Amino acid sequence: MEITLSHLAELAGGELVQDSGADPVITSVGLDSGKLADSDAIFAAVPGTRRHGAYFAAQSPAVAVLTDAAGREILAEAGEKRPIIVVEDVRAVLGILAAEIHGHPSERLTVLGVTGTSGKTTTSYLLEAGLLAAGHKVGMIGTTGTRINGRPVPTSLTTPEATTLQALFSQMVEEGVTHVVMEVSSHALELGRTAGTRFAVAGFTNLSQDHLDFHPTMREYFEAKARFFDPASPLSAEKSVVCVDDEWGRAMAERADRPLTVSTRGVQADVMAEQIAVGPTGAQTITLHLPDRDVTAELPLPGDFNIANAAVATAMALAAGVDPAAFTAGFLDVAVPGRMERIDAGQDFLAVVDYAHKPAAVAAVLDTLRGQITGRLGVVVGAGGDRDPSKRPIMGAEAARRADLVIITDDNPRSEVPATIRAAVLEGALAVGTDAEIREIGDRAAAIDALIDWARPGDGVVVAGKGHEVGQLIAGVDHHFDDREEVRRALKEKKQ
Repeated sequence: MEITLSHLAELAGGELVQDSGADPVITSVGLDSGKLADSDAIFAAVPGTRRHGAYFAAQSPAVAVLTDAAGREILAEAGEKRPIIVVEDVRAVLGILAAEIHGHPSERLTVLGVTGTSGKTTTSYLLEAGLLAAGHKVGMIGTTGTRINGRPVPTSLTTPEATTLQALFSQMVEEGVTHVVMEVSSHALELGRTAGTRFAVAGFTNLSQDHLDFHPTMREYFEAKARFFDPASPLSAEKSVVCVDDEWGRAMAERADRPLTVSTRGVQADVMAEQIAVGPTGAQTITLHLPDRDVTAELPLPGDFNIANAAVATAMALAAGVDPAAFTAGFLDVAVPGRMERIDAGQDFLAVVDYAHKPAAVAAVLDTLRGQITGRLGVVVGAGGDRDPSKRPIMGAEAARRADLVIITDDNPRSEVPATIRAAVLEGALAVGTDAEIREIGDRAAAIDALIDWARPGDGVVVAGKGHEVGQLIAGVDHHFDDREEVRRALKEKKQ
């Protein structure tokens, strides 16, 4: 079926102006004027944080432009002659149009979306491994990139823009994928990136302070996530899985329509999980109490929070009709980049890199490591620039309450003055009044050197904040920096 411009204008509920009557066939839609080379495309001009996308329309050879009222005025002033579809909110319809152009590929896939403050990436990896073990062909889209049947595909956002997402789904269908695992961020839900996607199952891990630079309050942050579960929302999934271990999870379970609930803390739920044994590396044996059976699984990931992630993943697979025994057998193959990632160079202490960059995550990682060591605990921690500043002192406080050594350093300062960010983290750490040694070392590599040099046999150290990331954003410049590389270097130099 050919998709015409007039059909898309009608589907978007928009006004088609400057219509030449030719009604061209449309084969793609995109937001990047520099990459939209197809003359049979629509350029979507959305309002940006600095400039409206309509200012870039002239750079695109697209046959038409999709924009809002403000964009229409900009285009008129520029003398734009191409047809323009004018809608109230471009992002609200962009995914719907992209899905129509690509033939609604998500309807031919079983799409499982994971949302929550912490645990999205790990839960996604558990889902991918379990689905592969159960014999399915799997695509994955998330923070660490996109994979199709295990092959990396370059993407830049946790949840790609709607146009990219629908194109990825189409590619996955062509390559025989049956199940897709996605991280779904609150930004994606708020900005309509998942519009036009049919989700078979939505999973909720937890909610804690993060992204309050984007969502003014925790309630608004919750409401953004709730769009994925509220049956009245056009973005909601067909089935829901909700972890009810925190108050926000219990509130989400009330909002969702007959969700499958999950608990690891004794709260009555449909799926309950408990630790049976833990090994010296933190690997765990867990039992999952499902509605009709119990399943025992080996989980190579340490920490109570990973028991919750495994329980949510298993419940989501169950909701999608996957055999839980075959699914959990895949857990043994899971290794998540930058999430409780052990760096072993033969040293006599535990060294870990983790993505923890919010207060609750820092607390959880340190609590987990404390249970795995006999000696002292040290941490390198910082906070990102141009993000919620209120969490900075809280991160410092959570670290100081748990660690014997806290080294405050730079994370991704972005456009902010690094010393200002460190000062806020330092303030929170000092306010706790513990016996922890507190240091401030701005240079992140030097901070890692100091942490590794401090460690003695039986100790545990963690470099928190960047995890899998391989760059550090300073004053708008992305410098290569990989915490894992730096820890390995520091360990090697310590042995010499």
